[in-house]
Amino acid sequence: MEKKVNIFKIILPSILSSIKKCSFHLLYKNPVIFITELGAIFTTLGIFYSKEPLGFVLQVSTWLWFTVFFANFSEALAESKNKAQANFLKESKKTIIANKLNPDGTISQVSSTELKKGDIVIVKKNEIIPCDGEIIHGQAAIDESSVTGESEPAIRASGTDHNSVICSTKVISDEIQIKVTSEIGQTFLDKMIELIEGAKRKKTNNEIALLILLSALTFIFLVVIMSLRIFGFYFSIDIRYVMLISFLICLIPTTIAGLLSAIGIAGINRLMKQNVLAMSSQAIEAAGDIDYILLDKTGTITVGQRTAFELTEAEDVKREDFFKICYITSLLDETTEGRSILEFIKKEKTLFNDINEKNIKYIPFTAETRSSGADYENESYKKGPKTVIENFVKKALPFNLQKKIESISEEGGTPLIVASANKIYGIIYLKDEIKIGLKEQFDVFRKMGIKTVMITGDNKITAKTIAREIGVDDFVAEATPIAKLEYLNKLHKEGHLVAMTGDGVNDAPALAKADLGLAMNSGTQAAKEAANMIDLDSNPVKLFKIIEIGKQMLMTRGSLTTFSIANDVSKYFAIIPAILIPFFPSVESLNFMKLNSPESAVLSAVIYNALIIVFLIPLKTFKKNMFYYGIGGVILPFIAIKGIDILIKKLNLL
Repeated sequence: MEKKVNIFKIILPSILSSIKKCSFHLLYKNPVIFITELGAIFTTLGIFYSKEPLGFVLQVSTWLWFTVFFANFSEALAESKNKAQANFLKESKKTIIANKLNPDGTISQVSSTELKKGDIVIVKKNEIIPCDGEIIHGQAAIDESSVTGESEPAIRASGTDHNSVICSTKVISDEIQIKVTSEIGQTFLDKMIELIEGAKRKKTNNEIALLILLSALTFIFLVVIMSLRIFGFYFSIDIRYVMLISFLICLIPTTIAGLLSAIGIAGINRLMKQNVLAMSSQAIEAAGDIDYILLDKTGTITVGQRTAFELTEAEDVKREDFFKICYITSLLDETTEGRSILEFIKKEKTLFNDINEKNIKYIPFTAETRSSGADYENESYKKGPKTVIENFVKKALPFNLQKKIESISEEGGTPLIVASANKIYGIIYLKDEIKIGLKEQFDVFRKMGIKTVMITGDNKITAKTIAREIGVDDFVAEATPIAKLEYLNKLHKEGHLVAMTGDGVNDAPALAKADLGLAMNSGTQAAKEAANMIDLDSNPVKLFKIIEIGKQMLMTRGSLTTFSIANDVSKYFAIIPAILIPFFPSVESLNFMKLNSPESAVLSAVIYNALIIVFLIPLKTFKKNMFYYGIGGVILPFIAIKGIDILIKKLNLL
């Protein structure tokens, strides 16, 4: 999905945006930089009536404006990178002629902008999908590279959890019917563009708390500076106001205030590079503190394409009769399982041409019934898990089927029992493939202190087998949507922060409730709308990268705050002696840096204060321990300010 853009096409818009951000009605939201701009304005006015040396006032004023500009530039640069990516997506978004299926069965060609939620469109091979939607009939290979960047076509089919399609992607095989699920301007692509551009980026709770702290510190230092001016009047000491403004700007935490917003935008941008769409910065921040991960099995841990592997009839049932009932219950079943059962029967060269499709009333699968089936010739047939079928026929399974279920479950397969109201016919063995790389990933999570729990609708034996194979810490078997939600609520009550991955409609309630809800892009529309993150590659292993980025974001903010506050300590030793020495010569002993003059000391600190923001902009993450940034924040200003002071003297700038 990521497209590389010319850096010069990003820099110019960033510069223009930085200038626009100097407007009061935008800058007041960041009180620290707002105060800095006021300081720049007052020192600029001082050029015309201040009694201080003109060169000194002019240079201080210039560097204070640079401080404001650089603080705005860090945010503008992050936004420009995202806008460049959004423009790339906009290029793929265009008006498409859609084949709309009318209620009377006729087809009319309409513009994609005229489609409404609930409309049905037909898309054929080599045509562009005109809307977000769900396939209600057929299956096809879809080229989603314009959105996900993945060159391998995705298989989407009706009746499965992989039935969701995205506007502006291309059908490269077969023909499908799609039900529109989004209004104009609210498609998945529209949301991606809006989120990338940062239009809906909200400050996280920690970010708001830190901004309040920075504002409080700024207010305290403002009161201190005003008090110095008042005490100066009382003792008949004329402390020059350009000096005081410079002192104030160097005291307040301009470094972290200038980069705070850029950190949040960069977090979203880093996730976009991983093909993960984050709906909010809050979700990224929560990722850094996750200590429990709940993973849906089908479609998340496994590929999600369960197919018929073996059919085993009961001892008192003829194989042909069992196949016939399997055929009746699967003929109108649009799911992957249903179609695979028909394929299996065809491979056995068993045909049932005498069965009239019109006489079959198909009963679709639901999360509540956990079964599907069909009514045919005054008889009702069901296929489902053991407990559901035993309740349906009101008797236990035959001994040979009990043993077969244990065998299938131990192999990690899914046994599907087929029965009528008074007779059990046999078992369908469904097999799914586990995604590569999960076991190693779960080992990494365990080392990080994060526990993984697999949640599945399978029986306990099957769940235990798969859980052991992939190496999760725990599992929940025979889970309904309510059971998933209850388990998640239980973890919340115990004080855990929980991530949930899933792709089905039955995962939606838990995805919405989780601190981090990660939906697979291949999944249903309901799952994607409920989640606060969407993995465009549909790979649960990506969760590790999300958590890593979340931790990096928190670490970056913490390290930068530590570095910024430590910087201020050093700047005190440069400016305080500079202000007081002309009035209290005994303070000379505090000038252990041996700075050339009060003006040079103040100007050196102001220049350092502006330039440090510039040097920190390219740093995407702070991966080291905060201790190093604390020590570095104390030592670096001494070296830098002394170096600038020497340079000012050599260049004779004052």
